[in-house]
Amino acid sequence: MMSENDARLPVRPNLQQLKNQAKELLRAIRNGDSAAIEKFKKYHPEPIEPAQAKLADAQLALARSYSVPSWPRLVIACQLVDAIWKDDLETVRALVMKHPHILHEQALVRDGNWGPPMSYAANLGRDRIIKMLHEFGAKDHIHALDRAALQSQIETARMLYSLMDTPRLPEHPLRDPAYTLSAAGTALMLELGAQVKDSHGNRLAPVDIVLETDSRKPTEKHQILEMYVQHGLELPDTPTIALHRGRIDLLEKHLRRNPNLLRQTFTYEEIYPPELGCGEFATYATELHGTTLLHMCADYDEIEIARWLLDQGMDVNAKAAVDSEGFGGHTALFSTVVSQPNFWMNHMGKPQVAPFTKLLLDHGADPNVRASLRKKLHPGYGEEMMHEYRDVTPLSWGRRFHRKIFVSEPAMQLINESGGHE
Repeated sequence: MMSENDARLPVRPNLQQLKNQAKELLRAIRNGDSAAIEKFKKYHPEPIEPAQAKLADAQLALARSYSVPSWPRLVIACQLVDAIWKDDLETVRALVMKHPHILHEQALVRDGNWGPPMSYAANLGRDRIIKMLHEFGAKDHIHALDRAALQSQIETARMLYSLMDTPRLPEHPLRDPAYTLSAAGTALMLELGAQVKDSHGNRLAPVDIVLETDSRKPTEKHQILEMYVQHGLELPDTPTIALHRGRIDLLEKHLRRNPNLLRQTFTYEEIYPPELGCGEFATYATELHGTTLLHMCADYDEIEIARWLLDQGMDVNAKAAVDSEGFGGHTALFSTVVSQPNFWMNHMGKPQVAPFTKLLLDHGADPNVRASLRKKLHPGYGEEMMHEYRDVTPLSWGRRFHRKIFVSEPAMQLINESGGHE
């Protein structure tokens, strides 16, 4: 079983890199590196003296540190995964024929979402490989269907459904497309019979996942929520849900009913309603509790709604509420410097742009407003320590933030050019 200190193989492990890691581990062991020796003793099944260790011993210890029982099994996993990525049908066939047990084991050996070889291939839409593995006797069709829908591999998902002896859906068919905000995957599952409510009218649609996921695809998010509504789900008639749905028409109605809407701040529970299944684990960057609709727009990449709000006269420098410990008071400009859309921009290597920051600055956002903020990252990012930032400007908020992948360098450059300082 994998302990909390074990490493995890990447989705596409590189065999040459692993070979180099084993050589480096052996070299460190022989040089008396205490951390390397500790790792070797922890993962090697036999009490071998470090000075007597050979490359095969380092390879075994390395494989076991990745929750793989042996080095040869790790090699097979790398070869299999690489062949699936390359759509190399013959190599996959040869590996399965030589090692038939891998057909029903996790492609990456350790437990993981990508699943056995057929499910792994479904993530990538490798239909020829899926058909061959089906003929070999693969049994993970439902999981493979789920993964195909999650990754928007729609034709692959249709094919898997047709390959089943008794076609059926995953246990929670709408959940994974909700996590990746796959409108196409959601539409397919609804087409195949997924329900948004049970026979008693209780909600089945994973609205909480749609609202809380770390994905940021506004158009697809809007489409998924509208599909739920079209299939009979009722959503709360609130400004925050209207924003989540991308419905400016509904926001207009709320503004007519409540002229103070543009100055209103919203609690965490109003942004993530418990009655929709939301809890404490929504993924966002700059604090959203006690913020305005404009702050929400920044972290959810809702720039069209932000433009509409500003056109209606919203104060670009509207501040979040300040809590009893003095945290809060930040403007939406802070939320453009450290945001979930920035994470995806940096993680995926997208063009380095900051249109939201420019929009706010063009409308008079104060580049030197000060606030106090604190942040504990979502558990999925691997660190849960609370960090506090007292009396920071938008620029110093970005400079000091502890995970740079959430920070927009273009945003900070624009703020700096507008006279911002730390």
